[in-house]
Amino acid sequence: MGSTQFGNFHNFCRDSTLPVCNLFSESTTSEGFGGCRLQGIPLSNGRQLANLGSIILCGLAILISILLLWRSERKQAAVGRREIQLFIIGYIIVEICEIFTVGGFPLSRNVRLGFTAVHLGAIVATLWVLLLNGVVGYQFLDDGTPMSLGLILASAVALFVGTGYIALDTGFSWTGRFDESLTDPNRNIGLYVLYQLVPLVFLVLFFLLETVLVLRVLGERKPMLYLLAAALLFAIGQIFQYVISTHICNATSGKINGALFETLFTLASVVMIWVFWSSITEDDWPMPVAGGTYT
Repeated sequence: MGSTQFGNFHNFCRDSTLPVCNLFSESTTSEGFGGCRLQGIPLSNGRQLANLGSIILCGLAILISILLLWRSERKQAAVGRREIQLFIIGYIIVEICEIFTVGGFPLSRNVRLGFTAVHLGAIVATLWVLLLNGVVGYQFLDDGTPMSLGLILASAVALFVGTGYIALDTGFSWTGRFDESLTDPNRNIGLYVLYQLVPLVFLVLFFLLETVLVLRVLGERKPMLYLLAAALLFAIGQIFQYVISTHICNATSGKINGALFETLFTLASVVMIWVFWSSITEDDWPMPVAGGTYT
């Protein structure tokens, strides 16, 4: 595998602003990997606040997520209400961490490594919860019960702890097992699988499960528009992050990069997932429609 790019993070970190890159370099931007340097806002003592736009959007995402939690709570008869709330809570944790891992706050390296480990673990755990939300609709277990929520939480915590430990061991070199990943090409198979591949598998399975549920079980078509919109918005965000980011950074002389847009489109995708869930569940309160009327 030495001749392949599988497991290597260097090129990703050079061209994108990923939280995992904090583990391999003291720089909070792509500059530490030979990429475009985010100029940010100058602070005292030569410090900089690199990604102000991302920080603001993360704050907005947290506020909108709290609103979604509240609206979910009002849907008393909805299937999977508690489960979708667990997903939203996980997303809030991800966004809180993103403020400090991608936002470029002038933190000590140890603090940033701690936030990074929580961030990576939360991403994997939250997408696992999302996948299980796709299973909930089939009612293998009664939704909202202690058993259903307990199984989801226990499995999510296991993924969170496992991913977080590997991240911490990489950053702090506790065992030395991952020390080779601290130098170019920054190869870390464990984190590559858990951070890059496993979440993608979870997402694909979620969309497949929900597609079968809507088309074959419920026999509906309209909810698929929301689900497809969520998938498209998420994909656009990833394109901004992995493909376009370096070009935006160079074109704006380091003022912004694709991380800002990735945060925006991911937020829009999460909102559409909630709208999709709301559209396929029983409702006991009116939803506003165009023109201020209610149905």
